[in-house]
Amino acid sequence: MAERETGRGGSQKRGGSQERGADQGRVQGQGERGREEQERKEAEGLKARLDSLSRALDAQKSARPPAEDAAAPAAGSLGSAMTLGFRVLTEFVAAVVVGALIGWQIDVWTGATPVFLLVFLLFGTAAGFWNVYRIAVGPQGSKGLK
Repeated sequence: MAERETGRGGSQKRGGSQERGADQGRVQGQGERGREEQERKEAEGLKARLDSLSRALDAQKSARPPAEDAAAPAAGSLGSAMTLGFRVLTEFVAAVVVGALIGWQIDVWTGATPVFLLVFLLFGTAAGFWNVYRIAVGPQGSKGLK
């Protein structure tokens, strides 16, 4: 009879552990649902924040006046300085090259050695410096118009 009771006790224990396993499964299922619910709430919160930021960005875009010429660099900016630098470089180099080509061609026509090449190379260099000076000084009429 003691064996029966032990047998019953063992089965009772097994039955108890099965109930605990079922309870754990329910708790685990509730935990998964809770996590899913939390993730859903986070996603909704992020979506609401994104919508809010989008509205604020749209409001700022509409409040800002349209730029007249977005491609032109602003005065005093790095782009403006680079544009001016490239213009000065181009003006100077072009004047020197044109002077050298004219002098070389005259040397070819006359059969002289590089006399005209040297003379027109100097003229080209002078013209290049003159162009750079004109760019640096700016137009004469702009001083009195402000």
